[in-house]
Amino acid sequence: MPKSRKAFGLRQPSGFRERPTAAQRRAVEARANGVCEYCRILKSFVPEPFNVEHIIPVAQGGKTEIRNLAWACAGCNYYKHDKVKAVDPQTNQKVQLFNPRRQRWEEQFAWDKSAKLLIGLTAAGRATVQALRLNREELINLRWALGELGLHPPILGSQK
Repeated sequence: MPKSRKAFGLRQPSGFRERPTAAQRRAVEARANGVCEYCRILKSFVPEPFNVEHIIPVAQGGKTEIRNLAWACAGCNYYKHDKVKAVDPQTNQKVQLFNPRRQRWEEQFAWDKSAKLLIGLTAAGRATVQALRLNREELINLRWALGELGLHPPILGSQK
């Protein structure tokens, strides 16, 4: 395995962004149990590849370490981009977005009765639903179709 520039005491070029290693990627994917850590859509039913995303972006001082990485579908990764805060639509206050390493999904979000819409239970949950567009039309349609097959909502971790 080639040594990194850091291992030799060399500085990274300006604008360089350290990418997650293959081992980090596998660990993040395994930890997520095959679903996006934000919208909870199943990877096996989404045509676009999932991404290992930095919860706290590198541009804002985040590190490429397991504790700062999340498994995200392309849509959630796109809408999150470099955000760490967003406005809670209920209070109009800027709050931290949901952090899958520090917060439990089940305490931040719930499904509506149809299991098609995601509801934010807390300020962070509500801000994340809005900022990442967790109820975008494509997700609602996919949740409906998966629900018809008995595959949604996913049952994970403490929900089992």
